[in-house]
Amino acid sequence: MRLGETILQADNLARGFGVGSQFTLAVDHVSLEVLSGQFVLIMGPSGSGKSTMLAILSGLLRPDGGTVHCLGENIWAMTDIEREQFRLDHCGFIFQGYNLFAALTARQQLELVATWGNHLSPHDARCRADNLLERLGLGGKEHLRPSELSGGEKQRVAIGRALIKNPNILFADEPT
Repeated sequence: MRLGETILQADNLARGFGVGSQFTLAVDHVSLEVLSGQFVLIMGPSGSGKSTMLAILSGLLRPDGGTVHCLGENIWAMTDIEREQFRLDHCGFIFQGYNLFAALTARQQLELVATWGNHLSPHDARCRADNLLERLGLGGKEHLRPSELSGGEKQRVAIGRALIKNPNILFADEPT
């Protein structure tokens, strides 16, 4: 992938929720293009469809209309299994609510992704996780579970989990 190359393109996306008088059009025929190396923010008030748009772009929520091409692939033409594998191979996610596993330590949160998503050996996954936790200011806290971390620390673990597999594209829903 070359700098400045199109990595994500959405055309005429639409998505609504509800029926009849309760119908809300959350994404109203939106198009965008994201280039390699670009940092893009989607801004708007609460309830304006930002999270819905991100879910559609990342292949987590099917649009009612429009197309999404990511890294040259039409993700909504893929089967569910193909789309899941595509996300595993190419995408990182930072969720609004951390989505950490309560029973796993900070290190284990990252190791899980490194072994499952990158097929690293347990030793290599541990080394990569420890290195990344150190860079995120969590050195010495790798043994703590989410209930033992502050909100900011949980979010840094979630960021580390998204970054550990060196994704081609990173989706972040209110990461701060």
